[in-house]
Amino acid sequence: MSIRIKARSGEGVEQLMRRFKKLCEKEGLNKDIKRKQYFEKPSERRRRSARKSLRRRELNSR
Repeated sequence: MSIRIKARSGEGVEQLMRRFKKLCEKEGLNKDIKRKQYFEKPSERRRRSARKSLRRRELNSR
């Protein structure tokens, strides 16, 4: 997953950084980095996934 940004003519550094941050957020890079910041046991990952699935099912059944 590589994000490349080319500077447009007359574009400042602030605008370039803003576009870069938007692309990172769109790709889910920030969320992925936060999730992988600490080691999570596979059993914990499955448990978290099951809770998330249960919440989704409860919201859809209303």
